[in-house]
Amino acid sequence: MYILPNTRLISVGLVLPVVLLTGGCVSRDITSDPDLNGWRDEVLARPGGRIEPLPEIKPYEAYAYMSGKEGKTDPFESFYQVRVTEVEVDENAGLSEEMEKQLRDRNREELEKYELDSLKMVGIMENEGVTWGIVRDPDGNVSPVKVGNYMGRNVGKIVNIFEDRIELREIVRNSQGRWEEREAAIALAGEE
Repeated sequence: MYILPNTRLISVGLVLPVVLLTGGCVSRDITSDPDLNGWRDEVLARPGGRIEPLPEIKPYEAYAYMSGKEGKTDPFESFYQVRVTEVEVDENAGLSEEMEKQLRDRNREELEKYELDSLKMVGIMENEGVTWGIVRDPDGNVSPVKVGNYMGRNVGKIVNIFEDRIELREIVRNSQGRWEEREAAIALAGEE
């Protein structure tokens, strides 16, 4: 059996420290303190400090910039003259006979109307010794391709088909306007 201690003794034990602690926080009447009143009177009797007047504000004057007049420089003109020399670019520069034949003398294939980046290799198959790559276009259509077919907008001729990629050779213009061949590839797409 559990015996409760005297609850009156517990309540006195809790209330007494609270009363003693709060009793120490009571302040005296500060208006009757002669030291504080003397200091306040002394501070109020001092003369006030001098406040500087506000600076004079000059009114804004609009200014219309006149370039080209009176020998002034136009800030939008170049400081030096750029001389542009016309370089005659041969339309067929760098174009071999084989490249020209690939560009002009053949029928376009279905996958050539898509950017190479938008085409996805989804698999391969082999039939009678010929390896075929399976390619999905952006419209969701699946097309079989083999070495010698074309894909992409840069006359991308398929040169190799592997289990994980299709390698192509594209014909593009370089920065000087000359035709050149570059290699590209489409990797096998992951699970979707």
